[in-house]
Amino acid sequence: MMEKNRAVIYLNKKTAEEEQDPAVLARYYSDNGAEEILVFDCSDTEAEHEASIGMLKEICRAAEVPVKAGGHIERTEDVKKFLYAGCSKVILNYAKQSNIDLTKEVSTRFGKEKIAASVDSSDVVSAPAALAEEYVSELISMEELKPFKEQLRPLNCNMEWPEFKLGPDGLVPVVVQDYRTDEVLMAAYMNEEAFHKTIETGKMTYFSRSRQSLWLKGETSGHYQYVKELRVDCDCDTILAKVSQTGAACHTGNHSCFFHEIAKTEYQNTNPLKVFEHVYGIIGDRKAHPKEGSYTNYLFDKGIDKILKKIGEESAELIIAAKNPNPEEIKYELSDLLYHAMVLMVERGVTWEDVIRELANR
Repeated sequence: MMEKNRAVIYLNKKTAEEEQDPAVLARYYSDNGAEEILVFDCSDTEAEHEASIGMLKEICRAAEVPVKAGGHIERTEDVKKFLYAGCSKVILNYAKQSNIDLTKEVSTRFGKEKIAASVDSSDVVSAPAALAEEYVSELISMEELKPFKEQLRPLNCNMEWPEFKLGPDGLVPVVVQDYRTDEVLMAAYMNEEAFHKTIETGKMTYFSRSRQSLWLKGETSGHYQYVKELRVDCDCDTILAKVSQTGAACHTGNHSCFFHEIAKTEYQNTNPLKVFEHVYGIIGDRKAHPKEGSYTNYLFDKGIDKILKKIGEESAELIIAAKNPNPEEIKYELSDLLYHAMVLMVERGVTWEDVIRELANR
């Protein structure tokens, strides 16, 4: 449950740091075998509720399992906010008559599959049994919720250790990437035991050459690496690991160990998502640190109506450009539209990760 953006009650207790950060807790549950995450907003005021919606977005971004949320639901707009935050379902509280009364309206508007209801017991549903059957896709019994237990997540492995070409020390180098961004996080080594531990647990385990012992990444720091994918190169002498990284990969506190620049030539990064994120970051920085004469700051200063007006204008110009045979005009006008759309995204707190996840789920 969330109160003032902190996880104040949950079914098994982790560290104090995680207790205060629901998004960290959601990431932990998601990476350790949870099938879904339930979130209940315990806000007392509208201001606290709005802050909780922001935190709920962070939870949905962090978790890779369905997130269902409820609490502080007074009207249809509250249900919409939960869904727009990224929740797979909204949970109505059937201990409150006002939530029962909302059932038909919100189910009709958003779809039965988006609506759940919490009850005191799965076999005792007060008055609205027929209503629930017609308009609710799931009844959640609060009495039957069970404590989460961390589960081993063994991997299906298509390669045996003897198939690797080992170095003279009997080890295989491992290059580790963030599965979300493909950023290279670190490099390490595995021996046979570390390889089997990684396969058995789903957590990256290495062999420390300096200590001459196994090394479960995150065992001391809490910065575990959860395996998403393991690949081997064409010579079978190097492993590529794509992982979900908790916290920093580097012992220095940097996200990646590769932060020292040795040499560089100028080049243009044309990776679409990286370009979008770079421009988005610049726009976000302008909002946080206004710069005199900046057109972006002019839009933020004028407010949402001006931003929306510009998006309308750029959309119309793109339509006109699309009627002409020259694709250069489309490229130019589409770039303008995307820029203004990103200004809107920053203004409303929507990230590219939110958009990509929504597209991936369609």
